Amino acid sequence: MATLSDIGVSALINILTAFALLLAFAVLRIQPVNGRVYLPKWYINGGRSSPRSGGNFVANFKIFVPITVVALLILIPVNVSSGTLFFLRKELEYDNVATMRLRFLASQRRRAEQFTVLVRNVPQISVNSISDSLDQFFKTSHPDTYLCYHISSAVYNAYKFAKLVRKRDRLQNWLDYNQLKFERHSEKRPTKKTGFLGLWGKRVDSIDFYKQQIKEFDKNMALERQKVLKDTKSILPVAFVSFKSRWGAAVCAQTQQSKNPTLWLANWAPEPRDIYWQNLAIPFLSLTIRKLIISLSVFALVFFYMIPIAFVQSLANLEGLERVAPFLRPVIELKFIKSFLQGFLPGLALKISLYILPTVLMIMSKIEGHIALSILERRASAKYYYFMLVNVFLGSIVTGTAFEQLHSFLHQSPTQLSSIRSIPRTIGVSIPMKATFFITFIMVDGWAGIAGEILRLKPLVIFHLKNMFLLKTESDREQAMDPGSVDSPETLRITIINVYNQQYESGAAFWPHVHSRIIASLVISQLLFLGLLSTKEAANSTPLLAILPILTLSFNQYCKHRFEPAFRRYHSSSFFVVIMQKAMKKDIMDQTTEPDINLKTFLADAYLHPIFRSFEEEELVEVRVDKVRVDKNQSYGDNDVYHHGFPPQYAYSFSSPTHYGYHYEAEPGNSRD
Repeated sequence: MATLSDIGVSALINILTAFALLLAFAVLRIQPVNGRVYLPKWYINGGRSSPRSGGNFVANFKIFVPITVVALLILIPVNVSSGTLFFLRKELEYDNVATMRLRFLASQRRRAEQFTVLVRNVPQISVNSISDSLDQFFKTSHPDTYLCYHISSAVYNAYKFAKLVRKRDRLQNWLDYNQLKFERHSEKRPTKKTGFLGLWGKRVDSIDFYKQQIKEFDKNMALERQKVLKDTKSILPVAFVSFKSRWGAAVCAQTQQSKNPTLWLANWAPEPRDIYWQNLAIPFLSLTIRKLIISLSVFALVFFYMIPIAFVQSLANLEGLERVAPFLRPVIELKFIKSFLQGFLPGLALKISLYILPTVLMIMSKIEGHIALSILERRASAKYYYFMLVNVFLGSIVTGTAFEQLHSFLHQSPTQLSSIRSIPRTIGVSIPMKATFFITFIMVDGWAGIAGEILRLKPLVIFHLKNMFLLKTESDREQAMDPGSVDSPETLRITIINVYNQQYESGAAFWPHVHSRIIASLVISQLLFLGLLSTKEAANSTPLLAILPILTLSFNQYCKHRFEPAFRRYHSSSFFVVIMQKAMKKDIMDQTTEPDINLKTFLADAYLHPIFRSFEEEELVEVRVDKVRVDKNQSYGDNDVYHHGFPPQYAYSFSSPTHYGYHYEAEPGNSRD
């Protein structure tokens, strides 16, 4: 067990490390060449356009200066004087979060997911295609509210097309690079050899060469696109179905659509940015099997990780280490080495061993088949929480004291060994023995770890290496600096403001999971506290404290029934009327403020599959929109037949009647049916 001097050495190392990292961040952040590493969100959102457009020297410290003033004048005195409780409000925290969520949702403008449901396991009725089955079913079952549908295409045969897209992007980058080169040195046009890697072959004009190559790729991509669109195997039994009102979408999302409970499964559609498109191709009936396999895999992973955890804990127990490797005793007995091994190295080794864990757990969550990024992140975080609880907390306690407890376990009688009461008592004995390890781990994780997150050393090195050897154009730099969304276990306010570009907005939907894990941690701490007291002279008072976990769980149940329905989109029947009233209220408000809004136009591109969006971006198909003047008051009921698409006042002309996964009516007089 680490001594007080060992903890002091660990604290000194972590403080110096954190100070050095923060000092390096303060210097590197104000360098113009590092703007794309420390301020990528500003570039993505248009707040900065060049490394030198960040304002004057004082503006670079706009966050640190006010935070420092607030910390020195308010936070430190309040914490020192223990006056924090004076500022606590009487309202429940859960109540505040729920109120803010409802206020946010009420203030939202019209959004595509408010009118759309995701329908899975769409059957193919008789000889009709999936498209015809969809349209026929919803026109029959929801005749007054059904608007249109958007086919989800798995595009199983799009591997070749994806390769063409990547090759074309590389050609475009080379074209942009040579054009920039020619603009800077207009006296000489750039040239290249057509052979392998430009080492031999005929020398040609680089700009003309890449333009011709891109033109040929565009033709090949157009042909490949036609194959994809005509291939019926690429159409999934999954669709996004949109309704004329929020009320209509709510009715569909919260009711069973068929006598067969495995068909026509309707749920609220995720936000378009939130969809994880790859998992739409997974058959619905295989999801249960996938979840079972991943659950077993997570269970195995937890126990597999016990091996490095046990090794890490052996470093914190030098006596056991000396017994296993006596030849290390002369080195271990050196005062500084001993303090370093016991006070700093175990926490650092554990931190390193957990580095790849979030990535592994996210991959496992994707294999489970969830279709929304927000759900993937919640599932991955749940696995991470259970892993930290079992391996880092309980595992560190059990494996760290294995040498000390093994003898007592072997010499216990069978009745003592099988007693349930011995479990909390054993853990209660073990916790004080491992207290120093958790102190050192918190220092490594909370001091040096947070400073390392702020410094962003890995993205800094990777970006500059790419910038030196790989990046040729501005689009290359934009791709290299993209930090993605918030996904790390340690995310700070400054990185959320300046770095991460969140892909979706969930409106605090994560909070119930956070609350439940706080409650679970409280209950576990209370039970272990009872076990600890049972080993002391206060054992007689232990039964009186048994009420603590009961009160905590009762509080959790109250919050669950009182506030959690505000965070769920899949509401119970008791809240169905409330949801319908809210949906109707917003629909009436829309009709009052924007009576002429065309929802089909609004929803047209909301749920485009990325591959179809790439068609649109490359402008492979010329789209001509002819607006036909019709009566604005024309109704869109069953009598207004328009083939799976936009209302009659909009007619689209395409090279194919099926485009981007939608079905549109052909122009008048040019019917393709």
